[in-house]
Amino acid sequence: MSTQGFILKIACPDRPGIVHAVSHFLFGETANILDSAQFSDTFTGRFFMRIHFDKTIKNLDLLELKKRFLDIGQKFDMEWELFDASSKPKVLIMVSKLGHCLNDLLFRTHSGYLPIEIAAIVSNHKDFEGLAKTYGIAFHHLPLSSATDARKDEQEQQLLDLIDQEKIDLVVLARYMQILSPAVCEKLAGKAINIHHSFLPSFKGAKPYWQAHQRGVKLIGATAHYVTTDLDEGPIIEQGVERVDHAMNPDQLAAVGRDVECMALSRAVRWHAEHRILLNGKSTVVFQ
Repeated sequence: MSTQGFILKIACPDRPGIVHAVSHFLFGETANILDSAQFSDTFTGRFFMRIHFDKTIKNLDLLELKKRFLDIGQKFDMEWELFDASSKPKVLIMVSKLGHCLNDLLFRTHSGYLPIEIAAIVSNHKDFEGLAKTYGIAFHHLPLSSATDARKDEQEQQLLDLIDQEKIDLVVLARYMQILSPAVCEKLAGKAINIHHSFLPSFKGAKPYWQAHQRGVKLIGATAHYVTTDLDEGPIIEQGVERVDHAMNPDQLAAVGRDVECMALSRAVRWHAEHRILLNGKSTVVFQ
């Protein structure tokens, strides 16, 4: 016999008895709750919960445990997921010509800070093929010059085929500068994270730090969010900020921004990998 850890995520209409029912179920399973967090949203009437527990396994697999929880899930109209806490999600990183976020994710994963497995790197340029080889990670060059490139449909189908082939759990857009089609965004709903180089929706489009400099900003920010069909307006997971001043030129603002981007993105990826994020309409609940 051995002890195995699990994480249970729940979202459902708020009503009395939810916590009692879940804890009673875990007690009946002789499970030991390691940590638990919950939130009741009075604006939406939704209840959210994350429980990390372990139990002694006697020839019991994850699928069997899920079957035992079905009745409670149905009774309370739950949207719920149960995960093996030791399992690392397989991640595909997409990047263009700016590599600071890619390099940061690779280093943090290699050093054990991020509980993920980076299965592949996809880019529309070849700039980081050598970096990928350094870490022993497959690099896939899928050329694309613009959103109107005639090869876009073919390129995106190659991307989707790769995601299926590698059984990817999460796609991370680490400064990937091409717009994904609505069809791809819908297929990756809740499973793709993007980093945006400002507080949304400020300074969209080209040269955001030049725009920020011209407006005399005093705060540089970055926003990590889930990808949706609404460009750069998906549910926000994490934001970072640093103070700047009038003496800094656009290049210096960009340097500060790159550091903030790396931190916000790495936190978002870690929280997703640890199953700490629950979608709440166009927003998120993040149990830290």
